[in-house]
Amino acid sequence: MALKNTQRGFTLLIAVIFMSVMLSFGLALGSLGYKQQVLASGAIASQYAFYVADTALECALYADQQQGLFAYEKYDGKPKSMTCDGTTVAVVQMPPSASELVSTVRLSLDSDVRCADVTVYKYSEPQEPNGVTTYLFSIGYDVPCSRVANPGNARFVSRGVSAHY
Repeated sequence: MALKNTQRGFTLLIAVIFMSVMLSFGLALGSLGYKQQVLASGAIASQYAFYVADTALECALYADQQQGLFAYEKYDGKPKSMTCDGTTVAVVQMPPSASELVSTVRLSLDSDVRCADVTVYKYSEPQEPNGVTTYLFSIGYDVPCSRVANPGNARFVSRGVSAHY
């Protein structure tokens, strides 16, 4: 009578199960690492966009408060320019209505690596002490202005800040 060996392949089955578990752990850790890298790079891009928006807002505040560039009563229809980060750019001003003046400017910052859009609203309000209320909105982008103007399928981050007085 011949003895049958019923234990054949048991070691191979244990090895395959062990390798499957190890492969699952490896894939899970790889996926987690990838997601963390994407999240970290998004946070860095967001930080750059915020800093650019803040810089552009500070430039606009300086141009308004120290140079009177966006002054409601000084609108004469002539082209104006603003200097920020060593770059001089044109300011687009809409002809004022009886109660508001809107000015916009696109700034290329950080040696044309980042971009910001600033919009300044001036409202004439007789009940205010100086008669004019100013709202400034700044949006910063983590890409150059050329990419913002023609985004195509590009992905970029924008952050905004505002001030009023």
